Amino acid sequence: MADARVWLITGASRGLGRAFAEAALAGGDRVVAAARDVGPLEELVGKYPDRLVPLALDVADRQGVFEGVERAAAAFGGLDVVVNNAGAMLYGMVEEATEEQIRAHMDVNFFGAVWVAQAVLPHLRARGGGRLLQVTSMGSGGGMATVGLYGAGKAALDSVSEALAMEVEGFGVKVTIVQMGGYETGLFTAGATTTQPLARYQPLRTEMEAMWGDAAAPEPDTAAPVLMELVALADPPRRLVVGSRSFDHVLEMDRARTELYRSWEHLSRTAPG
Repeated sequence: MADARVWLITGASRGLGRAFAEAALAGGDRVVAAARDVGPLEELVGKYPDRLVPLALDVADRQGVFEGVERAAAAFGGLDVVVNNAGAMLYGMVEEATEEQIRAHMDVNFFGAVWVAQAVLPHLRARGGGRLLQVTSMGSGGGMATVGLYGAGKAALDSVSEALAMEVEGFGVKVTIVQMGGYETGLFTAGATTTQPLARYQPLRTEMEAMWGDAAAPEPDTAAPVLMELVALADPPRRLVVGSRSFDHVLEMDRARTELYRSWEHLSRTAPG
């Protein structure tokens, strides 16, 4: 167990966070599993009583995050791998969302991840380095109707994580933006807040629902081996799309964006800046 890594995983009670925790434990590592409700982790604690510590944590509470990270680091004497996975869905059109809904959403999906990053960096530096995995989305590179605010939070996290990677690389800390594809995580059910629909958007809403379809998404544990391989890399990428279909979608979005830029290049170049 001398080489066992210590993980802190947020949003670890279900979905991807739970799958990542199980994979790390199965690999012989130790895990601090953070979630607002740690009740669903009881069975896993029973299976790994000496290597799993549940941590009740609301990432939207900055002071609570810093206090929780101190407890997490003390549990096994430090931190090696931090997975910033906690997140929620705000589903609906931009016009429909209330100020309260938008602020609460960003408090979790963006600010919460920033608070965790700020709190864990001193511990990773003290270890002489480590890994910080920022879980975003394959769709964070562009907005999509009905999930625009979700995409906005993930896009903001993408951007700040690129800057963070540059800032901490000199300390031996490696940051990777993990752009997850669509997995059966409960994000659109247990993890979702829905706006009050406006009738004027019903035609578009119907169109989007048809586009999403009802095909079964893959289980979260099918993504866990990718994360384990990523953590084992000596020189990990700063950005990784997880999911074969999602990889193709990201390439297509990038291609379409490049074509759009090129089609209006003549106008762009009329300005000297």
